[in-house]
Amino acid sequence: MVINVDVTPDAEVHIHRIGRTGRADEEGWAISLASMDEMGSVGKIEQLQKAESEWHKLAELTPTSTEPLLPPMVTLQIVGGRKEKIRAGDVLGALTGEAGFTREQVGKINVNEFSTYVAVDRAIASEAQQKLSSGRVKGKSVKVRFMDEV
Repeated sequence: MVINVDVTPDAEVHIHRIGRTGRADEEGWAISLASMDEMGSVGKIEQLQKAESEWHKLAELTPTSTEPLLPPMVTLQIVGGRKEKIRAGDVLGALTGEAGFTREQVGKINVNEFSTYVAVDRAIASEAQQKLSSGRVKGKSVKVRFMDEV
């Protein structure tokens, strides 16, 4: 499933984006939230697809649960980056080595000049933050904080 929160003005880009919903003869859903200001772009998409879009009012969407929707990953910020010679592999090694997590539980790692951001599975987020804070990354103690709600 692909959910677009806006409609891309370039119809070909939009169609390519939603094409990921059904690969290898599989079916999928593509939902685009559109405002009246975006109807010109929607018209271009319909022309290129040679098909009309199916429209529903936002009020027709009903939640399946009262629980809040939470992403599967949580972002941790590590105080330390390229200036401290930290690399993505160092962070992955710290999490999969001594901390004991699997590489599947670790997502994207983005190393900036002074800080590093790493996505971890929500189920291990608190433990990962604690183990990184009490352990070492590239032989150095680091401060780690949550960027997202856990």
